[in-house]
Amino acid sequence: MAPSVVAAILRAESVAIGAAGVVLWFAQGGTLIWLAPAILSPDLSIAGYAAGPRIGAVVYNLAHNLVVALAALGLGFLVASTPLVLTGAILMAHIGMDRASGFGLKYATSFQDTHLGRIGRR
Repeated sequence: MAPSVVAAILRAESVAIGAAGVVLWFAQGGTLIWLAPAILSPDLSIAGYAAGPRIGAVVYNLAHNLVVALAALGLGFLVASTPLVLTGAILMAHIGMDRASGFGLKYATSFQDTHLGRIGRR
């Protein structure tokens, strides 16, 4: 399969993950007025870069991986915690949006170095 086809499939998966997160957000009682601030809140993890690229990457990646999002969703449903389910849903939505836009998990070398390739000026 051509690399461009694989890239298109991965982008479509990311859009689907993001859309599923938004649907879950609304299905679990999340409101439109809180969607925008909530969906942007995981980017507050960028503040970890104030302590350097190694710590920044760890903090950023904790807030931007599906393991954490799905764990929050699963635990939230298990213990019937709407806030925890909403947290998982918004993390899913944010991660899907980021990955569809080309932003990936960070390497400790630089904020621009991601698992999807280098971001920024080439």
